[in-house]
Amino acid sequence: MIGRLLRGGFMSLIYAYLYIPIVILIVNSFNTSRFGINWRGFTTHWYSMLMNNDSLLQAAGHSLTMAVLSASFATMIGSLAAVALYRYRFRGKPFVGGMLFVVMMSPDIVMAISLLVLFMLLGVSLGFWSLLFSHITFCLPFVVVTVYARLKGFDVKMLEAARDLGASEMVILRKIILPLAMPAVAASWLLSFTLSMDDVVVSSFVTGPSYEIFGP
Repeated sequence: MIGRLLRGGFMSLIYAYLYIPIVILIVNSFNTSRFGINWRGFTTHWYSMLMNNDSLLQAAGHSLTMAVLSASFATMIGSLAAVALYRYRFRGKPFVGGMLFVVMMSPDIVMAISLLVLFMLLGVSLGFWSLLFSHITFCLPFVVVTVYARLKGFDVKMLEAARDLGASEMVILRKIILPLAMPAVAASWLLSFTLSMDDVVVSSFVTGPSYEIFGP
């Protein structure tokens, strides 16, 4: 009983530490005071200013568009790559798996400079397409690892039974693998969307004035 209370109290402290600052931020967004130090009255003035800021709203729309597109493409490509790593043997497979973790562990500034140099060498103008390619690049490894971890938990006997019954690789993929992997695919999309929305460093290097988003 005491242990349960201690665990409950400890978890309450953790949640309070995480979410009380957010609650304070939301409350102070309705504060008349400009700096939010003292409460001087309720107002929606700051939200009115936000809704009347066309450049900020445009940047928000660009950010959401970029996050949805990059998450969708990264999830589609990464899921197929995870299936390939799980189902097939090919030369260089350990190297591909290792490079995924290299990209995941690389600092943002290294990724940003590398992509910027690549675009300069290829003569690609900085804007929508360079930003989309960059976001797909750093989201892709997270999708592959997440979906691959789900696939490794499959019962191989199901796939073998389907093959013995005459199912083709496409049928196995469409009827067995993808439905069972769908929770990981959905989680990968949400993770990629969050990573794209949260990115600042890479976007600052690879976007241009023609396509502004939050952060840069």
